[in-house]
Amino acid sequence: MSPGELVRALRRRWYVLIVAAVLAAAGAVQVLHPTQTYLSTAIVVLKPPVTDNQPNQLANLQPPLAAVSYAAVQQLDSPAGADELRAAGVTGTYRMIPRNSGTSVTPRYLIPSLQIQAEQADPVAADTAVRKIIDVYTKHLGDMQTQQGVPDSARMSVTLLVAPTAAVQTGNKSRGLAGAALLGGVGGVVAALWTDRLLTRRSRRRRRHEAAADAGPVVRAEEPERAALAGAAR
Repeated sequence: MSPGELVRALRRRWYVLIVAAVLAAAGAVQVLHPTQTYLSTAIVVLKPPVTDNQPNQLANLQPPLAAVSYAAVQQLDSPAGADELRAAGVTGTYRMIPRNSGTSVTPRYLIPSLQIQAEQADPVAADTAVRKIIDVYTKHLGDMQTQQGVPDSARMSVTLLVAPTAAVQTGNKSRGLAGAALLGGVGGVVAALWTDRLLTRRSRRRRRHEAAADAGPVVRAEEPERAALAGAAR
């Protein structure tokens, strides 16, 4: 399709472009006035038991503790874990992010701390969801140690390093408006071209049917020859 044909097609289907512009404007309004949400974040750390050789728990954080913590996170990320969190009253969007002490190329989870986030429409609900996730996470670690028969004096414990704090989510409105405009423009052009092609095909098919109806029944070319041969035979 040449540029001239493209312009003519868009002119013929100007109403499709108007509909696309209205939809893009509605999306822009949503970008300018988004639904306000709050993100609550907390950090917990898995600590070893206090021993005579190492009375400071924070000075004895070993990589095996991070592996145990990550195992509990994997359990909660499973479908059964999601059902357990849902039964505990956790809804909406939430994330459990192990703290990474390595690099993006060679990730190594050596620090047994966990960042927990929850997104809700209300700041109190977001903080509550984070606390419920911490409770379920702590219960999982306790159940794991109970299954292994670990005595109470030798058990790992979960400590809250950063309490849940909710903050309002703010997006980039300029990027959102640019995306809405781009989507509306591209979608409008594509829809207009598709509509023009569809309607043009229907119009051509209708004109062919009308022309065939006006021409009347078509007589085959071989029928007069057959009639002449029949007369000669008589």
